[in-house]
Amino acid sequence: MSLTNWHIAETVEIPTWLSEKVGKFAAQLLCQRGIIAPEQVESFLDITAYQPTSAFAFGAEMEQAIARIQKAYEQGEAIAIWGDFDADGITATSVLWEGLGQFFAQGDRLVFYIPDRLKESHGISIRGLDELRSQCQSAGKSLSLIITCDTGSTCLDALTYAQDLGIDVIVTDHHTLPDQRPPVAAIINPRYLPNQHPLFNLSGVAVAYKLMEALYETLPEIPQKPLEDLLDLVAIGLVADLVKLTGDCRYLAQKGIEVLRQKQRLGVRMLLEQCKRVGDRPIDISFGIAPRINAVSRIWGDVRKCVELLTTRDERVCKALIEQTELANTQRKALQKKVFKQVQAKIEQLDLSTTGLIVLADPQWSVGVLGLVAGQVVAEYGRPTILCTVEDGIAKGSARSLEGINLYDLLKGQEHLLLSFGGHPLAGGLSFALENLQLLTESIDQKFWSQYGQLQSKAINIDLEVNIADLSKELFNEFKQLEPFGMGNPYPKLLVRDCQFSEISNANIRTQKGQKVEYIKTEFTLSDRNGNQIYGDWWGHYSYELPDTSCDVVIELVDNAFRRRYDVRLLDFHAQSAPLSAELPSLATSIKNSDLNLKIIDWRGRDLVELNDHSSATICDRCPQSWQDVNTIIERAHQANQALALVYPRPEQINGAIAWQTLVGVAKYLSRTGKEIRRSQLIAKLGIDDQDVLQIGFEELQQYGYAVNAIAVPSDDRDLIIRINSIASIYDGFTTANPFIQAANELAFQQQFFDRQLLKNALHSSAG
Repeated sequence: MSLTNWHIAETVEIPTWLSEKVGKFAAQLLCQRGIIAPEQVESFLDITAYQPTSAFAFGAEMEQAIARIQKAYEQGEAIAIWGDFDADGITATSVLWEGLGQFFAQGDRLVFYIPDRLKESHGISIRGLDELRSQCQSAGKSLSLIITCDTGSTCLDALTYAQDLGIDVIVTDHHTLPDQRPPVAAIINPRYLPNQHPLFNLSGVAVAYKLMEALYETLPEIPQKPLEDLLDLVAIGLVADLVKLTGDCRYLAQKGIEVLRQKQRLGVRMLLEQCKRVGDRPIDISFGIAPRINAVSRIWGDVRKCVELLTTRDERVCKALIEQTELANTQRKALQKKVFKQVQAKIEQLDLSTTGLIVLADPQWSVGVLGLVAGQVVAEYGRPTILCTVEDGIAKGSARSLEGINLYDLLKGQEHLLLSFGGHPLAGGLSFALENLQLLTESIDQKFWSQYGQLQSKAINIDLEVNIADLSKELFNEFKQLEPFGMGNPYPKLLVRDCQFSEISNANIRTQKGQKVEYIKTEFTLSDRNGNQIYGDWWGHYSYELPDTSCDVVIELVDNAFRRRYDVRLLDFHAQSAPLSAELPSLATSIKNSDLNLKIIDWRGRDLVELNDHSSATICDRCPQSWQDVNTIIERAHQANQALALVYPRPEQINGAIAWQTLVGVAKYLSRTGKEIRRSQLIAKLGIDDQDVLQIGFEELQQYGYAVNAIAVPSDDRDLIIRINSIASIYDGFTTANPFIQAANELAFQQQFFDRQLLKNALHSSAG
């Protein structure tokens, strides 16, 4: 397993009243997330203390939308709902179907249309408009108003076409906005609001709900059912779409889960029974309801039955639909794993050291699972990824990115190569002529390198450091106060140091009917030196991947309702290397003959040329890797009577897996072109300035059919010229377990440790 960078949140001072109110660990989380003031805490914990934002905060657009719907109601017009085929779009369609159904007769004056995922794309299409209009005409209705949900903001051609047909459109959406306001009767999209607005992060279903809220408020005497009955659907869409659960998003999710827990909706109750979930936590949605709803479109395309499942009152119909969703979800799992393996095989042919984005296409791939697989690729390889299927010369697919890389911006500006695209900074959909594949790939890859400049290694943000003895029902209940967890309020990631795995075994995952599913997990017991232990599992991994040495682990505490206990879910581990496994002395006891009041300045990441005066400081341009290094560095500054300035690259940028990818890419390039590289240049590319680790890398390359020769540079006896030639074609792809990766990760571990020791005394400087 490659070493993932760990970013551990700083411990902050906790007010006594807060610790007494929610417990010390929950209080620490709240403070780290900026929720400190008493009124903030109260409204965060208690939904009755939160003041929800009015639907009319959307301003004139909401007023125009309500006026147009009111006109349609008064004049007996027919309305069509245009939805989308993911869980957010399906629940949004269901909200409008039930909400507008209080004003317009369902199936008569109210119809809905959702594109088929396997035949159409996200968004409004001219083809779909013609089909919808034809359906209405066949029923003797003249379509004059369409209300979209979770889609439509950037479908300018289709919206113009609707306008030409005399059809008004009200867009409710939350995706990225077009450069100019589209030709619509109203557009209700929280992206028009300031980033810190409490409505800014609403998902599609939540925007649809706010529209219904405004309509109920305007015509309160007409609806026969409470608006709040729709909140369980809102919670499902919000959690499934991974929006930030802050502001009104959190409020609506909290209220919705309360309704969900009551299980008044037949389809929701039967879905929860099917996946053996209670319905009182977001995890019941994200791991139970949402995958089953999403699976229908991924496997079969047509999701109209999903809306029926969520809105029907017929138990016989509902039972049949539940069976279909379960079958679709089982097939989705198998198909996803199959496509992921095929994608990995293609990735092995790429030079990942020079690849900023992974863009692949294959006519055999099912478009329904490409978004899920792209997300897996992002997690595994740390690259923004676009995966497409191909039909009749058109590539159609899904894109996923990682935090800090705006995929939408990378695609924007490539409209001349695209037939369609839309989405978020982290996810989107697109289509283009297959002949444009290479040009599109080169264009966005060039834009990536110019904007971001470097590849990002995988990282985990850790919230708290705990002991195994802390992992109890009491801690779980502390965390439960802070639910719902999700984007913007992530589930706590916990660091446990110096523990070991035992009683390790693999478990085969099966369906309720005993059928084997193409997923595995490893079960284990986690123990510390004091005899404390807890059970846990590691999804998607085999038992042999766990180390037999002491480890630091990152885990989540979970409620194992089936076994009536609290377990841990393993997220990552760092095996302790031999030099650092023993009890380590502190910096103060390790520095010899030094002034412990020495000023240490953190200038890492700064360009020395930009700093006004660095001659008065002793420069440390290489991260220490041992206590001897620390002593030598500080003694040099002490003797010079100067501050010590740290200017070396941040050690968390070292990642063995990425370094190996880069080294293999360099080897391929040099062997193909016959060019050479200086050792100093290779060090800069890999981020590794350690002769022993580099030598291990060279030896490992030889195992893959490369010959490495190093020649001294006459003008610089500290540098070498590296030449690499291919002598055999036995390289069989990227592997995550080889001596070089392990050595690089151990180096990173050592450097991060000693870097932290230095920084404990560092005085951060911005002026130099």
